[in-house]
Amino acid sequence: MTRRQSSTTSLASRAALGVLVAAIVVAGIFFAARRGDDKAAAPAPSIAHVHGLGINPADGTLQVATHTGTFRITDDGRVQRVGTTAQDTMGFTVVGPNRFLGSGHPDAAGFRQGKPPRLGLIESTDAGASWNSRSLSGEVDFHALAASQGTTYGWDPGTGRLLASTDNIEWETRSTLKLSGFAVDPTRVDQLVAAGAGRTLASVDGGRTWQPISGAPNLVAVSWAPGGSLWGFDDEGGSHRSTDGGATWQGAGRVDGQPEALLATDDRIVVAVAGQDDRTAIYQSANAGRTWQLRYRDEG
Repeated sequence: MTRRQSSTTSLASRAALGVLVAAIVVAGIFFAARRGDDKAAAPAPSIAHVHGLGINPADGTLQVATHTGTFRITDDGRVQRVGTTAQDTMGFTVVGPNRFLGSGHPDAAGFRQGKPPRLGLIESTDAGASWNSRSLSGEVDFHALAASQGTTYGWDPGTGRLLASTDNIEWETRSTLKLSGFAVDPTRVDQLVAAGAGRTLASVDGGRTWQPISGAPNLVAVSWAPGGSLWGFDDEGGSHRSTDGGATWQGAGRVDGQPEALLATDDRIVVAVAGQDDRTAIYQSANAGRTWQLRYRDEG
């Protein structure tokens, strides 16, 4: 068994720490870029600090957005860096074949090209090989993104705003709150469930208002499968499933580590965790969370 991190750290503290770390990293990359230090942009040798997960419908590969760029993991276990950038891809979601949405911070090469510290909403139409700015460049660093039925939601930790857009250009502020992640019902675009500030919340009006879910586990990550199952993880690695939109939850299996990112599909659940010595591990379950298989572990 590997060491689990303490569950006493509050979600708000972790969110604040994450913003602080991101700011320090951005500052370091900026000064490295100004002095021409190419080492700051060197590709990472392994996957670490996962921000988002997705399945590319074009080829079925698992996409992993990280602190040092985007990777893909094939079904036979091969890990491949996607594209040439080592940008810090924070918010991340797959919205179609080879089409991804993201946010975050540029790498050193990006700073030298004049990209701002906050990338706003960015989009890739070539499976992450390249990214283009869509909106909010220089203004927002989304740490969570989700899309359903033509509406994109994003959460900005700098301001606490949950924003929504139907064209990925013009955005409406729906509410302000602290959270660590959220999910949108794939069939009802106005229904959301969020993990944050020590409680699990629900919204039925597109994130404008929120109510605590009575009796729900204290979740730190949530993901909604297209077929309707809603999955969540608590901060000790326990998985939970809801089939009624979050009203009731059933506990499932456990993984070793503190969850960083979660993805639920109709045939599998994938979770990235910070495990022993804070090394990233990615687990997968194909039997509704009863058992979990290790798909990747950072040995570096």
